[in-house]
Amino acid sequence: MEFRIDRSSGLPAYLQLVRQVREALRLGWLGPGDRLPTVRDVVARSGVNANTVLKAYRELELSGLVEGRQGSGTFVKAGLGSTDPRVMEALRTRLAAWVREARAAGLDDEDVDALVRSVLAADGNDDQATAGEGVAIR
Repeated sequence: MEFRIDRSSGLPAYLQLVRQVREALRLGWLGPGDRLPTVRDVVARSGVNANTVLKAYRELELSGLVEGRQGSGTFVKAGLGSTDPRVMEALRTRLAAWVREARAAGLDDEDVDALVRSVLAADGNDDQATAGEGVAIR
């Protein structure tokens, strides 16, 4: 797993690390028994402070997702994905095509994020959305 830290996001680095591990678990890219990168490796590749990585790993451990093994590293203890990884990958492929279409239409990351959040909010508030509302990802 390769962590990416966006220093301009406003989200603390440790929360970015936690979010990325949780996303990898949901997408099936990480599963029980998988080893997370060592603190030293994360520091070397991302440039964050070791205490930041330790804080992220502690938070993941407190949530029951990983466990530290003395002298061996940090390992995934539980998964988050409840959907078949093949289904997730097919949806991800379609979503990637939609994002490319959105970028070609001139949308930037914030535009895409706003659009997706609006659809998620509308879908969560009204399961009976009328035709023409929301975005179809095909």
